[in-house]
Amino acid sequence: MKGQDDFLLEEGSVFPGKTYVESVLKPVFEDQRDYLFEAMFDIHCAHVIMLSEQGILKKEEAAIMLRGIQKTAEIDPASLFYNPKFEDLFFMMEAKIAEEIGGELAGKIHMGRSRNDMGVAMYRLVLREKLLSTIDAANALSDALLNQAEHHTETYMTGYTHTQPAQPTTLSHYFLAIYDVLQRDIARLWSAFEQVNQSPLGAAALTTTGFPISRARTCELLGFRQVIENAYDAIAGADYLLESASSIMVLMVDTGRWINDFLQYVTREYGAFKVAEPYVQVSSIMPQKRNPVSIEHARSLASSAYSDAFAAMNMIHNTPFGDIVDTEDDLQPHLYRAADKAVRVLTLMRAVIATLKVDGKKLMEGASKSCITITELADTLARDHDISFRKAHSIASAIAIRSAAEGKELYEWKVSEINMIIQEFRVGISLEKEQWERIISPKYFVKIRSIQGGPAPVEVKRMIEERMCALERCCEKWRSTKEWLVNNQKELRTKSL
Repeated sequence: MKGQDDFLLEEGSVFPGKTYVESVLKPVFEDQRDYLFEAMFDIHCAHVIMLSEQGILKKEEAAIMLRGIQKTAEIDPASLFYNPKFEDLFFMMEAKIAEEIGGELAGKIHMGRSRNDMGVAMYRLVLREKLLSTIDAANALSDALLNQAEHHTETYMTGYTHTQPAQPTTLSHYFLAIYDVLQRDIARLWSAFEQVNQSPLGAAALTTTGFPISRARTCELLGFRQVIENAYDAIAGADYLLESASSIMVLMVDTGRWINDFLQYVTREYGAFKVAEPYVQVSSIMPQKRNPVSIEHARSLASSAYSDAFAAMNMIHNTPFGDIVDTEDDLQPHLYRAADKAVRVLTLMRAVIATLKVDGKKLMEGASKSCITITELADTLARDHDISFRKAHSIASAIAIRSAAEGKELYEWKVSEINMIIQEFRVGISLEKEQWERIISPKYFVKIRSIQGGPAPVEVKRMIEERMCALERCCEKWRSTKEWLVNNQKELRTKSL
């Protein structure tokens, strides 16, 4: 067995030890390089500009610093690898800047700030872009859902409750339901974006600084919406991470539920949906197979995205209220991966839905079975014949039970046979043939349900029209936000003093 001295000999006598390097510093460096590189240099630029404007730096010094920062930012991050001479990417880049402008000037860049507020600012800059990408993908999926809804206002299908055939509806009504849930998911993402898009800069370690900095100016230069006023909150608060994680988790749970439906609808037995050729895979041994791998991967990725977001939440749970590593470099990649995977899910399902083929005849056949229009019999008896709904429900239930026992569908009953069952309840009424034909018709069932939010084509078309206008407003909000941030970033990166 290795003794303590032998172990220390391998590890080294000073920080960082070999194990710490391999377990922490090297993986953290690689994550920082892959995710935080650009954000770090944007913050350097904003801070130097602010220091110059505040008179903390001489303008000539700041101009040299800014050119050095911009020059160093041109390094290809893929060319960077962990070097034990530097604790992390921040110190490595500080050394690179020093090579450009000299150690004395490079050392002044850090006046009036800490790696604490700088780190939180980097995380927020990256996370807001991830959230915007997720919103963009969700908007694109929303568009595909509305397009399909527009084409299927009279594609009749079975609606389910408790996984059992319940009532006829339309595919358009179903797609709109998915769409509406997705819009609430998007609203949650926007809420998270607003919380993320706030500036902690100027909080320094947690008590601000004795230098006369302008927190408002760095906030403006980096495109943040506002300053997080309380400096302790700016460093200790982690709710922006929790809200981001929860918005992605809810999005993926909601999406996973209807993805699970799709995997049923594309089965050969159900036969309602046909996935386009680019998104199915043939078996290596069974040539007849059309495996819906695109949908399967989307379901799997949704679970993975949820798990990464949940991991971030768990890492924050029961941690101290302050600057801690739990909310920093080890946690952040979980959120970035969660957002990236969510984008993949939304993008993949958009492609599937946009190219989806629907077997309307097959869906209509299903909507004509399992007695799922029988509610309309109870409604007709109560509405047109002044029978209490409970008694009308009992009559309808008796017919449904007898249908199941005899293996008959409603359309296989003659109206005379139905009237004989009704007479058993001594209500003194009988149905006309035309009435019974309406009762067993999925089209009539849907048409008469024109109440707000119902599946009637006229009502669904109204909802589609309103939602198309609302989606355009949402997309415009995204475009204007993205354009503003891109222009802000471009101006910052090319600014001279």
